Amino acid sequence: MVIGSPTPNPCYTAHMSSHSYVAAAGRLLDDESAAALAETFKVLGDATRVRILDALARAEVAVCDLANAIGLTQSAVSHQLRLLRSMRLVRSRRDGRHIYYTVDDDHIAKLFKQGLEHVQERAARPLVGRRGAPDRPPAQRRHGARQGAGDAARARRE
Repeated sequence: MVIGSPTPNPCYTAHMSSHSYVAAAGRLLDDESAAALAETFKVLGDATRVRILDALARAEVAVCDLANAIGLTQSAVSHQLRLLRSMRLVRSRRDGRHIYYTVDDDHIAKLFKQGLEHVQERAARPLVGRRGAPDRPPAQRRHGARQGAGDAARARRE
């Protein structure tokens, strides 16, 4: 069944259930929300900005201290902070000549923390292949069941 459509989709076979698709129809993101969320994740897709958010999720930090902590110039940090602020991921506070930054709200800190937990959990457990055996790193995987002629010759020499 096509989402939002009362008529069954001809692609379904007898063993496929359309129930989950129908149940999801009322909960799908609208286009505007999906685009805004994608833009947020796009901004979070930069390692420098992730390091900045890591520091700001822990405490309010002045730009000069943040630059020293992550090893960048104040200008480079300010540029990244401007982008993060425009996306409402961080907020600033001026105190004399210094500007202090922190994450905008608890949602951003939670999002960052959950993403970090996901990465750490993924790194802690081995990848599992289709048959339950630990998966090899991508560079060692073979695409297809047969070895190429060069691979077989190389294996004989070893």
